[in-house]
Amino acid sequence: MEDAVRAVTAGLHAALVESGLTQAEFATALGTSGSRFSAYRTGRTVPSAAFYLRALRFARALKSARALGWMTPQSTAREVRSALRQGDEVWAMKMILQGRDHLRELLRSDDPLGSVWGAAPGSTGDHRWDALLAALVEWEFDEAGRVPPGWAGDAHRRLGADQEWVLPSLLLDEPGIRAATPARLAQHGVYAAQRDLVTA
Repeated sequence: MEDAVRAVTAGLHAALVESGLTQAEFATALGTSGSRFSAYRTGRTVPSAAFYLRALRFARALKSARALGWMTPQSTAREVRSALRQGDEVWAMKMILQGRDHLRELLRSDDPLGSVWGAAPGSTGDHRWDALLAALVEWEFDEAGRVPPGWAGDAHRRLGADQEWVLPSLLLDEPGIRAATPARLAQHGVYAAQRDLVTA
C-alpha cells in the first residue's frame, strides 16, 4: 500500500473513532454506504479529497458537539429511536424538539458547530419521525437564512406511501390539528399543531 493511501486510511479510521459513531452511522452522515466507507478505510478504493476532508471536518464537529453537550442529528435520531422502541411517543417528541432547539441555538449564535447538522442521521426506525426531523431541520435552516442540508430537503419523500402523518394532540381533533399546523410542516405532509411544537 502506498504511503499516501496508508495516510488516508489511517485518517479515516481516526475520524471514525473521533466521531463517536458506528461505521454505518458515520457512513450515513457522510452520504455514503457502509460498504463504500469500508472500502475507503481498507484502501481498496481511494475517496475523493472532498470526501476525505468532509469526513475529518464532520468527525471534529461531532466530537466537539458531544463534549459540549449539544445534540446532533445522529444523537437526536438515536434518542427518538430509543423512545419509540419503548413505546413512548411523548418522550420521542420531547427529544426531537430538544434536538431542534439545540440546532436553533447553534444557528442563532452562528456557532461553527451548527455545521454538524449537515451530517445526515440514521433512521429513527419510523419513516414518519424521520420526516418530522427532516422537516424541522429544513425549517430551522430556512429561518436562519441558511441553505438546509441535502438530507433535510426530502422530508415528504420519507413519508413514502403514507404521504401524510397527523400527529395526535390532546386538545385537538384531526381537522383542528391540520388547521393549526404551520405551513412549513404541512407542505411536507406532516401535521402537528403549532402549540405542540413549543418547548418551555
